[in-house]
Amino acid sequence: MTEGQQAKPVRKILIVGGGSAGWMTAAALARSLPREQCRITLLESDEIGTVGVGEATIPPIRQFNTLLGVDENDFVRATQATFKLGIAFENWSALGSRYLHPFGRFGADIGPLPFPSYWHALARANPAAAGSLSEYSLPAMAAASGKFCRPSPDPRNTLNNISYAFHFDAGRYARFLRGRAEDDGVVRIEGRVVEVPIDASGDVAGVMLADGRRIDADFFVDCSGFRGMLIEGALGTGYDDWRHWLPCDRAVALPTERVGSPLPYTRSIAGSAGWQWRIPLQHRSGNGHVFCSEFLGADQAEAELRAGVEGKPLADARLLRFTTGKRKKVWNRNVLAVGLAAGFLEPLESTSLHLVQSAITRLLALFPDRSFAQPDIDYYNATTATEYERIRDFLVLHYHATTRDDSPFWRHCAEMPIPDTLAERLALYRSRGRFFPVALDLFLEPSWVAVMEGQGVTPGQSDPMAGLQFDTMAALLPRIRGAVAQAVKAMPTHADFIRTTCAAPAADR
Repeated sequence: MTEGQQAKPVRKILIVGGGSAGWMTAAALARSLPREQCRITLLESDEIGTVGVGEATIPPIRQFNTLLGVDENDFVRATQATFKLGIAFENWSALGSRYLHPFGRFGADIGPLPFPSYWHALARANPAAAGSLSEYSLPAMAAASGKFCRPSPDPRNTLNNISYAFHFDAGRYARFLRGRAEDDGVVRIEGRVVEVPIDASGDVAGVMLADGRRIDADFFVDCSGFRGMLIEGALGTGYDDWRHWLPCDRAVALPTERVGSPLPYTRSIAGSAGWQWRIPLQHRSGNGHVFCSEFLGADQAEAELRAGVEGKPLADARLLRFTTGKRKKVWNRNVLAVGLAAGFLEPLESTSLHLVQSAITRLLALFPDRSFAQPDIDYYNATTATEYERIRDFLVLHYHATTRDDSPFWRHCAEMPIPDTLAERLALYRSRGRFFPVALDLFLEPSWVAVMEGQGVTPGQSDPMAGLQFDTMAALLPRIRGAVAQAVKAMPTHADFIRTTCAAPAADR
């Protein structure tokens, strides 16, 4: 828009597709835009199912719920949620191995270096005094003990170091957000899209429904899932296929009755050609098997899943097909793709709903008018691409840094070329245990250190600066470990915390 031109505000937004992505988008836009100035419509069809198996999250979801004004206890009850302190990885670095990727930092701020650098220095010289790195993580030790509480507001209290996310029922979350969005003025339309008209300029003009109705809008948000009905079906945007780095392309999902008390963490159990998830909810357990079809058939993958689950199945198993990667542009002309329509990074680190949240946050920062300024769109696409690439590298790390050679799949993963950006980070860490975050990193130093150490990636030497403070560390680190242990001892069990603060009504379960 040139100087002197009058802005042409977006008056009509059409979100195509429901599910978590659609209703998260609708709820956030309705909360942020004046309803008298902009009409928000969400179109979905009961004939078309949603993927709806993503049930684990990472801590930023709490910020999104805060943006919407959601009371956390109400949210937990409505979605049958439990709390998540991290992810336990079993059989990843080697058969029989186990480590936890906990949320939050390790240790304390005790000098100019990150805490793990001091731990490395002490562990090389005096392993008994250093202990394990996980002993300096309050979420890791609480998870191991089945404990949970919310953080203390006192920064001097060790319990201030709790960071957490949720396991929840994605379908219930969508319905929960739908109620809030409709209260804020979003109009839901039932219908199935059969045609997407394009105007003379090349923009999407509207959508034609199976019953003959046409719905027009100024701005379209494509939440139609893997199909990408608008971003790909109408605009032919193109897709970057990353299966050469992340080869898994299928998943079998199976809900079961919950057995025992819910764990405050997700389990990720590596198999012969992929991995299985175990996610505890209040009313059931979520289970799934992510695998590579080149190395394992769907029937065998389902059989292995059924052999490993605990509890009676509550529904038929669902087979999902996907291609890991992203759209070449997630914002093309007057269409923005959100969720699976934008791309898919497998659920190994529970990033799917975060990428929806991030897309919405970026949209609010770069909200358009009807001139759709190309510099803004280009920036949106560039930052989204970088974010996906950063997460991609973190996921590839899990597969590539392994000593497993017991199956063709794991031999392939260990030998496959990796992105240069990941290779550089691995080389830096293997040298002196150093990690430096870069722009748009979702996972920061504590997460990378947890996974690298857990996968057997260790420094050849400790940081020289940390080694200069050896005597201080030998006295200080055991005290930090002791404070963490005492804090965990004082916490309630995860099950008791839910029971006393946010248990869903028995009838709902």
